Amino acid sequence: MTTRLVLDDWNDWFLPGDQSDKRLLHSDKTDRILVCPAHLGQGYVQEIPLREDMALVILDYALSQDVVMEASDGGNLLEFTFYLAGSDAGYNFFCPYFGLKQVDIRQKQRRFFKVEVFFKQSALVSYFQAIIERLSPQTRTVAERIIQSLNRHHSQWPSSTATPSDATMEQVLSDTLYTEAIALNYATRQSITTAMEQVIGQILSCPYQGATRRAYLEKKALELVRLRLNAMTQPRLKGDELDAIYQAAAILREQVKTPPTIEVLARQVSTNRLKLNQGFRQVFGTTPFGYLRDCRIWQARWQLVMSERSVNEVAASVGYTSRSRFATAFRQRIGVNPKAFQMQAWQWLVENVPAKKCV
Repeated sequence: MTTRLVLDDWNDWFLPGDQSDKRLLHSDKTDRILVCPAHLGQGYVQEIPLREDMALVILDYALSQDVVMEASDGGNLLEFTFYLAGSDAGYNFFCPYFGLKQVDIRQKQRRFFKVEVFFKQSALVSYFQAIIERLSPQTRTVAERIIQSLNRHHSQWPSSTATPSDATMEQVLSDTLYTEAIALNYATRQSITTAMEQVIGQILSCPYQGATRRAYLEKKALELVRLRLNAMTQPRLKGDELDAIYQAAAILREQVKTPPTIEVLARQVSTNRLKLNQGFRQVFGTTPFGYLRDCRIWQARWQLVMSERSVNEVAASVGYTSRSRFATAFRQRIGVNPKAFQMQAWQWLVENVPAKKCV
């Protein structure tokens, strides 16, 4: 069974709780506690305000059924997330909120345990700039083009007729730019280091109360974000070696239907198979084949939302000759079968005003 939730805010599906909940690792009267409805699962969300432009959130819940959530990300927020359990356990992400509609699929019988640090408007700019400065030149160019498209999109919406949150990222970006945006997916994902683990442990075991607790948690949250930013180091590759990896990645993105073999790909970018594999590991944290698989699913997602192609046609267009293999790969990455995802996306499009698409 799958439940579909259409929300104004991502946490609207939770119910009000209280600070005396015994599942909380620590709490204070200023915390906002939310609990998972019994018919959907069990667990909680703990929102800890640290200052006007910063908050700490601890989430720990598991669902008893698959849930498809549709909500606006609100905009003007920057989130750093550290996963402690679930499919992304051991990894951390940063996520800027651009005021767009998003579809999120959360699977049953999977624990979601994570720590989040949010920055609002006044603090957002400096941290977002720090992230942009740490991106590789190639990824930074993609990020800047995405921001330009988002700015054009927002400027096209008269406030009296519609809101930017009626659109998804698939609608805002051209198919070409959406394909290139996978570079940001890799840039946002990093392993949680030992130093980060220590700070997260200190956050979860905070022994203080009141103003002392808030000051302590603010200090630790800032330290955690600093460690995350400092971990965004550039790959230890020479300029020509790094260029070869990005050229190879571009070839795979453009040729997902009939990709070259590893040997041919290496020759095309003037390197060898060993250096190609090592370079992909350093730059993207995966193999060339893993990168190709992600590109296929990423492009398939765009087509399932924005085109009228059948699942079989989408599968073939991204290089899958077997629908079942495509469905398995899509489900592993997205969390739901491609047909179910397509139906949810089309239902959303029917229910919402079509968004203008940026060129």
